[in-house]
Amino acid sequence: MKRNHFFNLSMLLALILGGALGSTSIPFVHAAADVVSELFLNMLKLISLPMIFLAIVSTLTRMNSLHEAGYLLKKIFKYTLATTLIAATIGLILFLIIQPVKSGELSAPAFSPLKESYLSFLTQIIPPNLIQPFIENNVLGMAFIGTILSLAIIKLPEEKGNILRDFFGALFDALLKVTSALILLMPLGIFAFTIQFARNIQAESHQLQELLFYGVCVVAANLIQGFVILPLLLKWKKQSPIRVGRAMLPALTMAFFSKSSNATLPLTLECAKNRLGVSDKTASFSLPLCSVINMNGCAAFILITIFFVCKSQGMTFTLGEMIPWIFLSTLAAIGNAGVPMGCFFLTTAFLVGMGVPLEMMGMILPLYSIFDMVETALNVWSDSCITAVVDGELREKSAQPAALAVCTEVECN
Repeated sequence: MKRNHFFNLSMLLALILGGALGSTSIPFVHAAADVVSELFLNMLKLISLPMIFLAIVSTLTRMNSLHEAGYLLKKIFKYTLATTLIAATIGLILFLIIQPVKSGELSAPAFSPLKESYLSFLTQIIPPNLIQPFIENNVLGMAFIGTILSLAIIKLPEEKGNILRDFFGALFDALLKVTSALILLMPLGIFAFTIQFARNIQAESHQLQELLFYGVCVVAANLIQGFVILPLLLKWKKQSPIRVGRAMLPALTMAFFSKSSNATLPLTLECAKNRLGVSDKTASFSLPLCSVINMNGCAAFILITIFFVCKSQGMTFTLGEMIPWIFLSTLAAIGNAGVPMGCFFLTTAFLVGMGVPLEMMGMILPLYSIFDMVETALNVWSDSCITAVVDGELREKSAQPAALAVCTEVECN
């Protein structure tokens, strides 16, 4: 506990000092912050993809059967789909209430979700070779390789399966040791990120005012999802939102400033296991999977931005035409990779497929650095909540046979 308090205090001091120095105009300070933040992110990216791959393989291969892996997958996907749909719905409701763009004269263009510009990402799921996903940071391709390799190991004879299981497990443990050492340097990284954040806010204040209502719409959708919907989910599943939030605070802070849920994954795993007390099996399976498919913040951003840009071009949507976008933005968010700017480029691909001019996206781009921070923190928070809920349900399920056995023994006596 003393170590956790010291760690949280050092992060707070890093935030305060970084904000103070970021508001100054000292060239050396800003140059040093750029170097430190780039080195820190490079180190995170260096271990993030191997972390996902080894976490998937080492976890799936520890499953007693394919049935156990399927049960976990079903639980995670159920909560991922439900929370992402709710996030997109909140985005639509806020857009209709706030109405960042008041008028439109043209009808909405016909759009088919089967545009090549959007579905081209599906071809990345099965890579042509084993090395390409790691070179190109192809998370979907790497997750596919890890999954099929794990399933093949499960089907091997016990002797051969144990050799590969121990090998990948040892590699994963070694990478966790590297992660633990990197976590000790996290306050330094937060210090550098805060300096950059304060500097960017000062440089882009006039553009923030031009898109105020749009920005309020995006940020409010994320805040409602993070502070209302997800805590209600935890409460419903008899989990304490405050306890989960405190345990995951370092990961949420890192996600906010790094703007990458994949890069934050090593720290998220560390917090979930050692601070929150999630079982190693659940955390190692759920968090890497959620970092790929669970993007609550992205769903709201895609929906609100598409309507905002289209209405800025004079286009109008009826309510009946808006509702299908809840499902389209949900599917797009699930298919989005957890990397910086991922939602922005995916939204741009949608607009290109619709034939909408992209000038407004250039105005949104400076604001997106702020949106991306909030969205990434929300995504990691959602990953943490789903993992805590699934872990709790698995504990209840494993406790039921034991309770039944006790009851049976009592009845027999």
